[in-house]
Amino acid sequence: MVENTNPLKRYYRQPQISIRLPSGEKYYAESVVQKTTTGEHPVLPMTAMDELSFRTPDSMMNGQATVDVIKSCIPTIQDPWQLVNHDIDTVLIAIRIASYGETMEITAGVPGTNETQTHVVNLPQMLETIRQEKITDRCVLQDGLTLHIAPLTYKQITDAQLKTFEQQRIYAQVAQSNLSAEEKTKRFTESFRVLSDLNVSLLINNIERIQLPTGETVTDKTAILDFIKNADARTIKELENKLGDIRQQGSIKPVKVKATEEQIKAGAPATYEVPITFDNANFFV
Repeated sequence: MVENTNPLKRYYRQPQISIRLPSGEKYYAESVVQKTTTGEHPVLPMTAMDELSFRTPDSMMNGQATVDVIKSCIPTIQDPWQLVNHDIDTVLIAIRIASYGETMEITAGVPGTNETQTHVVNLPQMLETIRQEKITDRCVLQDGLTLHIAPLTYKQITDAQLKTFEQQRIYAQVAQSNLSAEEKTKRFTESFRVLSDLNVSLLINNIERIQLPTGETVTDKTAILDFIKNADARTIKELENKLGDIRQQGSIKPVKVKATEEQIKAGAPATYEVPITFDNANFFV
């Protein structure tokens, strides 16, 4: 192997922080995430090319820009598409810290008023909050069924978001079109069916197996699909709520903010929450 003798090598970017993945890497093969001796993964700051990738609309929309930047900044993550939802926020926060520092400004509306306010958030503190959260991969329904969960991958999440966006776009186009009321209803019904099928697909992908109170275990996807299609609405709603809670494990929680006296007088509550969203237009600038 030829050694890199470039005298400028000493000025190459260096790791700024290291992270442990909240999932404990239990879902990954070596081809997805390389094992390290310490269990920690060094995080490099973004390059100029990495920053430019977030200016490419198509790459941002389909997730490719995020995948490329993760591979660039955390080389031990070799297949970011297969990262599970528990780990994604930690990875992105770490890249943000390594590239721009430990704080980030977010601007949000003040509820009950027409005001907006800029807040400074402490990103290492967010990482620590996520680190302390215990990740669970099972839940029990009221009827005694135990669901063992397979977390969604970044690829599954991105594909679902793209399909949802496409149906929303179609819905808006149909609503503003000159189609007859009958034809509009037909198109709306088709979009609703696509979104319903997408929701069922996410449920199937999210369930690894179901254990009955008798101890019998069901892993067959067809059998699980039949269960989802034929269970009563209460059971499916409970299932969706529990899966929703599990999917939020490892994610950034909203920041709690205290309103000023002037804001309270203007109609704002004494305290309120500001969500932290991964908008590439401001998260990585």
